[in-house]
Amino acid sequence: MKLSKKFGVVAVAVGLIVGLAPAAQATDLQGSGASFPQLLIEACKVPFAKTTGHSLTYGGGGSGAGKTASDNQTGDVWFSDSPNLNSTARKTLLHIPAVAAPIAILHNLPAKSQLYLSPATAAKIFAGEITRWNDPLIAKDNNRQIKDVIYKKDRNGDVVKDKDGKPVVLRTTTKNVTYTLPNQPIKVIFRADKSGTSANFTAWLKGVAPTLWTKPANDFFATSFPGLINAPTNIGRIVGGNFSAGVSQLAAATKYSITYAEASYGEAYNLKTAAIANASGNFILPTATATGAFLASSTVGSTGFFTFDYNTKEPGAYTLGIVSYMLGDSDYKNKANVPAIKAWANFVISRECTDLGTKDAFIPIEGDLLKIALAAIAKLG
Repeated sequence: MKLSKKFGVVAVAVGLIVGLAPAAQATDLQGSGASFPQLLIEACKVPFAKTTGHSLTYGGGGSGAGKTASDNQTGDVWFSDSPNLNSTARKTLLHIPAVAAPIAILHNLPAKSQLYLSPATAAKIFAGEITRWNDPLIAKDNNRQIKDVIYKKDRNGDVVKDKDGKPVVLRTTTKNVTYTLPNQPIKVIFRADKSGTSANFTAWLKGVAPTLWTKPANDFFATSFPGLINAPTNIGRIVGGNFSAGVSQLAAATKYSITYAEASYGEAYNLKTAAIANASGNFILPTATATGAFLASSTVGSTGFFTFDYNTKEPGAYTLGIVSYMLGDSDYKNKANVPAIKAWANFVISRECTDLGTKDAFIPIEGDLLKIALAAIAKLG
């Protein structure tokens, strides 16, 4: 089904979500998995403890680690940025859509100018075909007339959305941009670990540049890479790092580098964000509104799994979106911790939690997707 309700603007009252009353007995939950929501999880742990009396220790480790821990029931709380389709996944596994966000293409160019990239150009950069910042294709993207999408807003300054949850475009404006890019080599930094972010990023690359990105999307970027990532010409020019924090930290320390991570890491590590062209030809920054427009154009199944339309014609859509799932179970080995696990699941999908994230970095689960999440939480046992 198409998502028929909006993302990120209608507050979810905490009192309407069950399981958040103070606990009679405090439980220390242990969690692991996706690094994308880790900044949000860390921000939410303190109010969660105050609200429920429970605590959470989250070790991260990437979506692959979260899936493995879920398969083995190691700990209590697991997150993944892609569905757990492992052959070892339990039959009692539940996917709870927890939070959405944009993946940003982050760079460390010294100039303050905004960087614009068409999908084809971005794909060639990450495939190692474009190797210098002053390449004619990058120059073409950054010396042209572009459109800015202006959304309609209500009296409170909130973006107005239509019945399908898509932001209403008030008008588009045009402007001429110029950017003299440096004659410097591009250092591509990718996620070397098993990563749901990489799975989503390579799915986008394949979706927007299928003739170049011919291999299937994969949790391992190197596996999806179109060619030999360890070819002699790529050594030292295309390098790997672990976790969103790791690639962001490496990019921050490396001039003329480019990487991909959730938008929240750009602000955390003072990296600049590229505006990416969508299928309507508009260059869009990774904001909550623009990513919500993309998600509203996607199809979601009864399990909460998304089928993304990377080539949507929605004028204001930022098409590099991601949904992170909390992996739950209808038959936990440690039954005593189930009430605390339910309390965390309800808390993490609430606006009380998601509003603690960096502006535009996290998008609350709402509408039809919220119903799917609540139904899955009710099955935890």
